[in-house]
Amino acid sequence: MLVHICCSVDSHFFLQKLREDFPDEKLVGFFYDPNIHPYSEYRLRLLDVQRSCDRLGIDLIEGPYDFERWMQAVKGYEKEPEKGARCEICFDRRFEVSAKKAQEIGEKRMTTTLLVSPKKSQEQLKRTGERFAKDYGVEFVHVDYRSGGGTQLQQRISKEERLYRQDYCGCMFGLTIQREQQGTIADELFSPLDGNVLPGSIEERLQIYEERLELEASGRDYRIVRQKFLNYRLKFGWVKRKKETLASYILPYSVMKRRYTNGKVEMEMNGLHWFNREEIRLMTLERYNLLSGESYTSVKALVFNPPPFETDMRVREKAGLGLWDLSPMIVLETVPEGKLEILIESEAYRDVREKLVLL
Repeated sequence: MLVHICCSVDSHFFLQKLREDFPDEKLVGFFYDPNIHPYSEYRLRLLDVQRSCDRLGIDLIEGPYDFERWMQAVKGYEKEPEKGARCEICFDRRFEVSAKKAQEIGEKRMTTTLLVSPKKSQEQLKRTGERFAKDYGVEFVHVDYRSGGGTQLQQRISKEERLYRQDYCGCMFGLTIQREQQGTIADELFSPLDGNVLPGSIEERLQIYEERLELEASGRDYRIVRQKFLNYRLKFGWVKRKKETLASYILPYSVMKRRYTNGKVEMEMNGLHWFNREEIRLMTLERYNLLSGESYTSVKALVFNPPPFETDMRVREKAGLGLWDLSPMIVLETVPEGKLEILIESEAYRDVREKLVLL
């Protein structure tokens, strides 16, 4: 039986139940989920599904990540709610490819771990699965493992197995709607030009779960714990003088009450230039290099190849800004005289991140 897999939290429990109910069937996992965005989240879920299948002794096939084709398929349905028309189109695509794969490898039956997800409509899944299975000459197996305490058992198993527990379905449209309802930003969709790994980001979690595999392979014990913290994302910003944009580097946790201001430097002290608005601090690239221990030759080089996030936090501290200081700090080649315009669009917000702890 080919089993379409969406994530490890659903698949681990689902595959265990299938083995109990279909002991004579060889189960083959098929990870085909081009709806998952961003790609780092896709890689993280695949990584955890592969770990789960390895623990269960089940072969796993990865389907193509044809995200562009999926986007074309759901065009015009971006604002649809969960379990709406966009989801049905998404099921159509994934089930058709899964049914085709089942036919291709000679499997007579197929099913999907989506059936165990509490956020999905079982009737919608059953209707779509049967339609495409019939088209490709295979049987769609509909099972209900949610009822009778199944959902609670699934959650308990996922904790015992230390599975990656994502907090959104997968697609960027569902994520955006979910974050709007929660009154938070969809920071999962932030992708820095410099490729830096930001605190609380998917990329940070991916590093944690990759390290987790190495620890398990070496027999070392660990825990993945959750930590509340003040997170930060810079959306964009600039500094202008006489309408000319200056090369600038905005350090983390630079927050302005209003996104735009103008003014001038009113004093210089200990290598920091104090702006007369919004508690802004300016420093030269030379000063930044001294505090960071780096040797950048230009602000542009710093922007596109910055040091780790922690280095910038040390620079803020060495410059005299405390741990809880949200004053904007900006690096320029030189700090010019006269009027400057400054725009910073950023967010500082309460968040939760995962941490890997060795025991």
